Amino acid sequence: MSGFTLTGNMTFDGGFDIPLPVAGPPSTVEYLVVAGGGGGSFGAGGAGGLLTVSGFAVASGSAITVTVGAGGAGQNSLNTTGTNGSDSVYSTITSTGGGGGAKATGILTGSNGGSGGGGGNNGSGGTGILGQGFAGGTGYTDSASYGLGGGGGGASVVGQTVNSASNAGGNGGAGTASSISGSSVTYAGGGGGGGHIAGSRPGGTGGTGGGGNGSMDGNATSGTTNLGGGGGGAGNANGTGGTGGSGIVIIRYADSYSAASSTTGSPTITVAGGYRVYQWTSSGSITF
Repeated sequence: MSGFTLTGNMTFDGGFDIPLPVAGPPSTVEYLVVAGGGGGSFGAGGAGGLLTVSGFAVASGSAITVTVGAGGAGQNSLNTTGTNGSDSVYSTITSTGGGGGAKATGILTGSNGGSGGGGGNNGSGGTGILGQGFAGGTGYTDSASYGLGGGGGGASVVGQTVNSASNAGGNGGAGTASSISGSSVTYAGGGGGGGHIAGSRPGGTGGTGGGGNGSMDGNATSGTTNLGGGGGGAGNANGTGGTGGSGIVIIRYADSYSAASSTTGSPTITVAGGYRVYQWTSSGSITF
């Protein structure tokens, strides 16, 4: 029978196995590409963009580029907008870094990104990119200037907008769960917006998927490394927002196909559950 290839082991009477040939390199893979989260200021940082799909065509014999984006730096909540996260790349696929959170004075709009950063005092959140993430929430300030930062957008949910009935910074938008690594992990949650020490108004809670918590007074929590979460927003005019979490790139394909001929960037490689899985937490490449 032409075109038929057996894989695995063949067991004979007497209890001995003969390994059968493994198929050649894969023609398609499944990927998850998460960018670095945005840094917080007063508004929270948005999550890094998240892209995932199966059936992505790959060619043999040429190195495929892998870039893992760093998280954006957190900044002083009064003076400087949070820094956007850096993009992550697999082959021709690019996930965009999360937007930085807005400061408390001057330009009060959160930055655009894979998911948008949270707004400052009555400032709107930045926009996300369709298919990668959602917008950040709008911030708030009352007549006494007790400001509250908007939540950063997440891969699945917008960052929380703060309104006059709120007593805390906006919560970060939730991320997206994936089992591509072999177990369910949630990636790309937005950061929680900054609070205000006057009136004991706490910072918002980071979104599931590595979003950092906001603070009421002082420095905020950073996004989680290799989850692409946004950094939390710091207390109004008193502290530094959290740094965004770095991203990650993961691919997998059926273990009936052969292993890659070479990799760089020291990916973690596992073979379990019927798949070969490659996880990069630093930039590198893969050749089939």
